[in-house]
This record gives sequence, C-alpha cells and structure tokens, in this order.
Amino acid sequence: MATVLIVDDSPTELHLFQKMLEKHGFVTMIADSGEDGIRQAKAGAPDCILMDVVMPGINGFQATRKLTKDPATAKIPVIMVTTKDQETDKIWGMRQGAVEYLVKPVLEKDLVAKINEVMAG
Repeated sequence: MATVLIVDDSPTELHLFQKMLEKHGFVTMIADSGEDGIRQAKAGAPDCILMDVVMPGINGFQATRKLTKDPATAKIPVIMVTTKDQETDKIWGMRQGAVEYLVKPVLEKDLVAKINEVMAG
C-alpha cells in the first residue's frame, strides 16, 4: 500500500483528504505545517506528498523546495493542492520542485488519479 503525507494547516482539509485517500486503500500521514511536513517526510519516507501552499511559518513553496533539495526526500513526488488558482502560482510551485498542481476543491477521483499517476513515474 502506498503512503501519502498530507500537509495542510486546515484540520478540515486534513480530515477530508485523509478520508478520501484511505477509502482508496492509501495509508496516510498528516502534518499541519510546512515544518512538520518536512520532519515527517524525512522520518516516514512517504510515497507521495500533498502540499498546501498557504500556511504559517514555512509555506508550501518553501517546504517543497527544501524537500526536493534534500537527498533524503528529493525523490518523493510533491503535488501542490491549494486554493491559489493563478498561473503564476502554478509556475512558481513547479519551479520549487512540485510535480503537479491541483486547485481546491479537488474531486476525489481526480486526486486519486493524480496521485497514482505521479507515483507511477
């Protein structure tokens, strides 16, 4: 079973994504900040990371950049999942190392399909 780390400062979003993914057989880890997401990615080595952008402290762009530059986590695909629906944000997220960029609200089938796609390589 694949493990997905969900990084989001919203308890509602964490719960929603966790339920969606567990229903499809994924094991989930959750982090409520960019800092915690980095720690958990290093400790738990998930197969994929869902990363919110707007968070206090280290935001999703900064956390993604740190993860993709660290040899211990560089191979873990990061999907940015955010309410920021602007092309400049998408481009910036991809420049930080994200492999995909989804805009909330995300349909369950689209989220699961995208995770499976990025994990397939």
